[in-house]
Amino acid sequence: MKVFENKPPRRFTGGAGVEISDCGRIELLPDELLSLRTPSAKDYEISAKDWGFYATPSINGRLKKAGFKTALVKNPQGKYFVMVVEEDKLNDFEAYLARDGQKLLEWLDERP
Repeated sequence: MKVFENKPPRRFTGGAGVEISDCGRIELLPDELLSLRTPSAKDYEISAKDWGFYATPSINGRLKKAGFKTALVKNPQGKYFVMVVEEDKLNDFEAYLARDGQKLLEWLDERP
């Protein structure tokens, strides 16, 4: 794994006028895994493969057990996103979607 930190972070305005800080870049080799931790100590992992990435742990398994829900969302420009939401932050997520004009299409973790 190689880490490239942006000092200072590059800042830009994203959707709904939110300021984003680009803090850097991490390069993973195939079969390397990176864990990301929320302030509430929930872990999210991404792993590299020789063909690309596993963008999420299992949606209806490990993510769900860790307290996350997985949403398929469409923005006003017709682009689709997979978003991983802390279960205890669903109200914040719904408010974010409303402010940004995005539409929740499906909770992927609720599929049979």
